[in-house]
Amino acid sequence: MPRVAYVNGLYVPHAEAAVHVEDRGYQFADAVYEVWSVMGGKLADAAGHFTRLRRSLAELSIAEPMSEAALRVVLREVIRRNGVREGLVYLQVSRGVARRDHVFPKDVAPAVVVTARRVDRAAQDASAAKGIGVITTPETRWGRCDIKTVGLLPNLLAKQAAKDAGATEAWFVDADGNVTEASSANAWIVDADGVLRTRETTANILRGITRTTLLEVLRTENLKVEERPFTVAEALGAREAFVSGAGGLIQPVVRIDGKPIGDGRPGPVATRLRAAYIETARRNAE
Repeated sequence: MPRVAYVNGLYVPHAEAAVHVEDRGYQFADAVYEVWSVMGGKLADAAGHFTRLRRSLAELSIAEPMSEAALRVVLREVIRRNGVREGLVYLQVSRGVARRDHVFPKDVAPAVVVTARRVDRAAQDASAAKGIGVITTPETRWGRCDIKTVGLLPNLLAKQAAKDAGATEAWFVDADGNVTEASSANAWIVDADGVLRTRETTANILRGITRTTLLEVLRTENLKVEERPFTVAEALGAREAFVSGAGGLIQPVVRIDGKPIGDGRPGPVATRLRAAYIETARRNAE
């Protein structure tokens, strides 16, 4: 089935989809984005992503391009036209097209792009069963990582460094030696006392929607969780570690900078939480 994209009101062949050369997302990274997991053809964690989208747009003073109801129609239509049952749907909203100038243009409509692609869930499950490696890297990003902008160059450099090192992810480490988050996910550990820990969202990290749903799952699973910092040394001494995000869902971490976590295999808590999260997300998908 040929892929289809949505670009500024039109459904077009993916290979022909394009934005204007003076789209501010292209020239300034003056744009935000969201990525929903698609489960059974439906949007997972839908409400949380729409709420975060509105917040990101408001923080950058970009107008909402359409109502949530209309946007849901577009997202579902792109999913349908691409025949995606299991996968991801990507939305990008830029400030729009205008003559290149640092000052915000007036009377310009936001530009909207939506694409969708399939994900091999079996491959994800195999990765989770094996566990992934991460590397650590100094925090080099700007001070507003809470806004989901397309300005992701530090994240790309970190992800590439991880690949070059034979790992899957990179964890950013701040000036105090604490892990902030991964290049495209939130970071978690099960510390030496058996407490789940993840960084608080006031610490210049993205308010992950998978993270938010997982916190709700933790309450139903009666597991103790604390939103507070942890160092690389604490992560290395942890019982378990894992990452959460719309792309890989929950992925156990078994190595940090080449050193094993626990016995070097996915732990029972991460494995249990992955199953519980997926069950919850599928049940509530819209």
